Amino acid sequence: MEPIVRRIPTGPLDVNCYIVGCPHSRECVIIDPGGHGERIVETLGRLDLNPVALIDTHGHFDHIGGNAYLMAGMDSLRLYLHADDLHYLRNAREHADYWSMSFEDSPEPTDLLQGGEEIKSGRLRLGIIHTPGHSPGGISIYLPGHVFTGDALFEGSIGRTDLPGGDYDLLISSIREKLLVLPGDTIVHPGHGPETTIAEERRNNPFLH
Repeated sequence: MEPIVRRIPTGPLDVNCYIVGCPHSRECVIIDPGGHGERIVETLGRLDLNPVALIDTHGHFDHIGGNAYLMAGMDSLRLYLHADDLHYLRNAREHADYWSMSFEDSPEPTDLLQGGEEIKSGRLRLGIIHTPGHSPGGISIYLPGHVFTGDALFEGSIGRTDLPGGDYDLLISSIREKLLVLPGDTIVHPGHGPETTIAEERRNNPFLH
């Protein structure tokens, strides 16, 4: 069963927000709403999808800017974040102010992750992979054929590790041990920029050689 996957650039830093839906139940999850909540809701309506979960791959302000808008409008929506990034979510306004960007405070997560969980959406089972390094609680989200890597792995690059809580060696280890072991034809959906594949990054990513 191939999931419905839509990418929406959102927020001031063009974060890739993803809508991942089950074609049978029409339930879906929203990953990394960086902002533009109205655009996300309009896309949900156009696709006839009902969101059941909102998943932040990490707590940096540019990836969570749409949390408040979406959670306020959808009473049954659950918000997932790794426990190690709760501090970043709670202090995201300070980070946004440093970059002179506006930000609406996120509500508290309803569910804190540790890694290894499955989040259900219709017939879809989304596996949570803890991939720290860009931030302590960074996660990737795996479906057969697809992995949503947040700011861990990009096309030909990796996430920044010069921000508070970043760790270059830990990020490289996370990518090599938890992402590059996935099937080569797995499509990588990163937090910024274009899609790639696991095989392509194994061969050509200069940070991984």
